[in-house]
Amino acid sequence: MTPKSSSDPSRRSFLASTAVAAAAVAGGAPLLTACGGGQSGKKEGTTSGKDAQKILPTFVAQSVVPPDIPSKNGSSAGFTQVIPAAGLKASLPEKLGKGSTIKIMSPFWGTPPAGSNAYYKAMNEAIGVDTVWQNQDGNTYDEKLGAVLASSDIPDMVILPGWNLTGKIPGAVNAKFEDLGPHLSGDKVKDFPNLAAVPTDAWQRSIFGGALRGIPMPASYVVNIAPFYRKDIFDKKGYELPTTADEFLSFAKDVTSARSKVWACDDLKWTAFSVFGVLSGSDKALWWDLVDGKLVNRIETPEYLEALEWMRKLYAANVVHPDAKAVQGDAGNRFTSGQVLIYNQDLSHWYAKTVEQTGKSKAEFEMGAMDIFGHDGGDPRLYAVQPASIWAFVKKGSSEKLIRDVLAISNFTAAPYGTKERMLTDYGVEGTHYTVQDGLPVKNDQGNIDVVGAFDYTGDPAPYIAHPDRSDIAKAQVEWQQRMGAFTKKTAFYGLTVTEPNRWTNLADNFEQLEDDIVRGRKKVGDMQQAVSEWKSQGGEKLRDWYKKLLDESGSAAN
Repeated sequence: MTPKSSSDPSRRSFLASTAVAAAAVAGGAPLLTACGGGQSGKKEGTTSGKDAQKILPTFVAQSVVPPDIPSKNGSSAGFTQVIPAAGLKASLPEKLGKGSTIKIMSPFWGTPPAGSNAYYKAMNEAIGVDTVWQNQDGNTYDEKLGAVLASSDIPDMVILPGWNLTGKIPGAVNAKFEDLGPHLSGDKVKDFPNLAAVPTDAWQRSIFGGALRGIPMPASYVVNIAPFYRKDIFDKKGYELPTTADEFLSFAKDVTSARSKVWACDDLKWTAFSVFGVLSGSDKALWWDLVDGKLVNRIETPEYLEALEWMRKLYAANVVHPDAKAVQGDAGNRFTSGQVLIYNQDLSHWYAKTVEQTGKSKAEFEMGAMDIFGHDGGDPRLYAVQPASIWAFVKKGSSEKLIRDVLAISNFTAAPYGTKERMLTDYGVEGTHYTVQDGLPVKNDQGNIDVVGAFDYTGDPAPYIAHPDRSDIAKAQVEWQQRMGAFTKKTAFYGLTVTEPNRWTNLADNFEQLEDDIVRGRKKVGDMQQAVSEWKSQGGEKLRDWYKKLLDESGSAAN
């Protein structure tokens, strides 16, 4: 049994899971915000402390198969052993679905499978529902969401990634989606045992507008962007991994040869933030933390400017691939072709790229993940990412039967590793979608068409990584998370879904583009300092006061 990795759900993981699925020879590729309005009247802010305790589901651990590598320092659990089909256990004593027809809208990258395929039929039969999938182009999903949520024709279940909670979409969440608390809060969740085993942090993150509205895809809180390097080339050339920012720049200059079409690295902005200890994450609430008693935004910190300046030096030294500077092509392809020796991407790429390349008889290909170092050679200072950033929601006004049938879907797909439900969810029907080779399930062409990008997104168990076909990679992934987790801090707004007041929601929207312009030499670091000054005067100082008041009143969910 070789299920996907269920750690670190993110946009990058979604893209990786869809793009690499057909190439993975040992089965499916691994997978690794705020709202307002609505019935609770909580249009902005967040919910923590005692108020959250009244809402959160009771946690009931479920360990059908003990992990080979237990979770540590916030890491995923690791599974490296093959579980024969005969040894798979059932996590559910009975079928929970009561026959509802459920329309589901979800993002999808690539060509969606036919709606009547054998995988959907098998899942529907096992759960006890009839699903009708409305898969939408993931690249324009925010536009589709906006149009659908503004209409009266909303599907019964909507998958909503955190990066799409922009514009008017956040304001529609409370008004358009059900409060699931009456079905999940406290001991009520025990009706759905796999959902009861979802970590509390992920549920905390699923409170929108004062109510438990989202069904989360749990994630490890350890930084999910790893700096990968071509270990096979490093070993062959005798290269040593740099351990400081200055060493990295010197190393990059030494190994780059434009004439030979080899550059040291691709764009490493994400890694630069980690190396210099910058508050990071796609959720803007994580850009704030207390520093000497004062609430500070990352854009105000010297570490932020230092990271940009270092990345700017790499570009100026021409050690970054020119296509990265032009923002064109695919960084992963430049890495696997040997044109770049180091690139950063979601941790799931470790398995996906390795299987993709070794499956093409490139046995010499080997990649590793550099431990993130402090810029001066000391210990790194890393910050926790959110424990969930993708949710499933239920249309407001749905009948109790339909709500519980939606929860039956999520409960089924949240089955843990080593179960029949997990196997069906990840691989489909034996003989139709996969065959067993040397004890391992291997997807066939039909499996790579049907069993991707659907039920994956309706619910997940606690984060795990399982690659019995490449136990070395599963072990390396988990151990990297454990080492990085030892240096990871949970900041003031970790685990909270914060609703910023509308007047300030778009205040920092242009900073990412400015970052990219600065590191590529199109703008100066001084331009960022000017932008920060304008941010403060245009509402940043008032937003700081608002966040501080929110923290004083609601408290932090970090522990």
